[in-house]
Amino acid sequence: MAFDQMKMLNDLRKAQKDLKKQIIEVEAGDGAVIVRVTGELKIDSIKIDPEMVDLENIEELEHWIKIAVRDGLAKAQEIAAETMKPLMGGLNLPGM
Repeated sequence: MAFDQMKMLNDLRKAQKDLKKQIIEVEAGDGAVIVRVTGELKIDSIKIDPEMVDLENIEELEHWIKIAVRDGLAKAQEIAAETMKPLMGGLNLPGM
């Protein structure tokens, strides 16, 4: 029994380490904004192409940033869920 728990814990740590390395890149505004999110759901970077941004229309830029962050986090959540799903079955967590 203890061996199975130890193996599961090691598998979980490996999956978390792999997620840390995973990078999801999402763009909005036809490439005006590019957001990179890690598999740990952390923002890695936000890049803005100044040639594609109208400084007279900051609301548009804010909208593109919001879309890119939202989509990047959603994709990272999907990847994290798929990565962790096989490991969660053996934990016997309530509600899972």
